[in-house]
Amino acid sequence: MADNLLSADELAALAEGVDDGSIAIDTGFNTTLRFKKHDLASEDSSLGVNISSIDMINERFIRLFRPHLMDVLRTSPRVTPTKSQIVKFGQYVKDLKAPLSVNVVRMNPLRGYSLVVIDPTIVFSSLDSFFGGFGQGTVGTLLPGRMFTPMEMRIINMILDVTFKDIQEAWGPLMHVNLEFVSAEINPQFAQISDENDLVIVSRFETETATKNTGFIDLVHPYASLKPVRELLRSRVQSGDGNEDSDRQWRDEFEDAVNDSCLQASVVLGTIKSTIKDIESMQAGDILYFKKPEFACLQAAGIPAFNVHVGTLGAQTAVQIAHAINPSNN
Repeated sequence: MADNLLSADELAALAEGVDDGSIAIDTGFNTTLRFKKHDLASEDSSLGVNISSIDMINERFIRLFRPHLMDVLRTSPRVTPTKSQIVKFGQYVKDLKAPLSVNVVRMNPLRGYSLVVIDPTIVFSSLDSFFGGFGQGTVGTLLPGRMFTPMEMRIINMILDVTFKDIQEAWGPLMHVNLEFVSAEINPQFAQISDENDLVIVSRFETETATKNTGFIDLVHPYASLKPVRELLRSRVQSGDGNEDSDRQWRDEFEDAVNDSCLQASVVLGTIKSTIKDIESMQAGDILYFKKPEFACLQAAGIPAFNVHVGTLGAQTAVQIAHAINPSNN
């Protein structure tokens, strides 16, 4: 085998030939094929869960969350949803810094656990507003092991109650879900709802108070937990509230309003084709001859609607509808 190996001089000569173009390259089989790197150990996030559907659910959640938060905390921060992302759980946790209000919840009937992560800035600003302040609670530098006080935990629980209720209502048009609190942590490293390499769907809601304090609330779902409902996410998520009774009432009221609309109607007894020259030369007393059609045409807002017979009824001139005209045939 050693006799078949190229010497150092031969290898140098081959490299020199490739560099100066004297030795042709790309002359083998399948030279036009292209490849894409693929990790067989990773989960393909391009198939399965429809992220745009999650964003639509988040939009409904925000519309409900703002006024309900105002009712319980006497503050209405500006809440803006960001586009949902699919990331590895280890990467998501690495970007978080303790202390945080990390709440592990079950979202029945989905399998596994989800997270509701609340930035301390929201907790302190809400606490200040709750006791009559202007939401100027500042965080500053907090020690990683700093625990929340009982009053701060009370504020967190109030935010969670509103969040759970509004998530359930936002998911309502798709499916009935029930959120159940499991545990609370201050360090996200201790809330292992998935392995580090497992995918999760992160929905972040950025908040800003009247005093420009900013924070965030994250909803984190394991990617695998939403896969069983991916068909529902594709086909059944609606942009409205999903209330069929209200939709039916809206259609009925819209129909009544249309039926009461006024239209200008006219009856065309016949038409004549002429030229501009003939029209310009017409004078009073001229007689125009035309062939009377079988029906006159009743037009509504200039659109032919019915073929009619012209006659009288008592002292009034009247028309009798013969049949409707299909506008597409005209």
